[in-house]
Formats: sequence, structure tokens, C-alpha cells
Amino acid sequence: MSTSSNKVKVTLVRSLIGRLKSHQACVKGLGLKKINQTAEVEDTPENRGMINKVSYLLKVEV
Repeated sequence: MSTSSNKVKVTLVRSLIGRLKSHQACVKGLGLKKINQTAEVEDTPENRGMINKVSYLLKVEV
């Protein structure tokens, strides 16, 4: 199979209320729904783009 790829741990730390629909979609795409929920996502360019777009809502750990 493939080698173990890097994971990034993201935590939602701010509310989605009143945010742009595209920002809400990025957070949902990262697998987050509630404040203080944490998800581990693959470190791909697609996920990095979503993380960069909504970085003001997230805490990111490599």
C-alpha cells in the first residue's frame, strides 16, 4: 500500500453563526460540526486550502 501520510489535527474554536456559506462548507468539509470538536485530516493541498480559508475559526496542530 502507500506510506503513512501526514495528518493535521484541526479544532473548531469559533462559532459558524453568521459566517459566509463557503466558509461553513469548508468547516463541514473538514469534518467539524461543533465548537471544540477535533478532527484529523490528511495533509493534502485541498485540505490545506480549506484550512487556510477558515484559519480564523480553527486551531491547527501538525
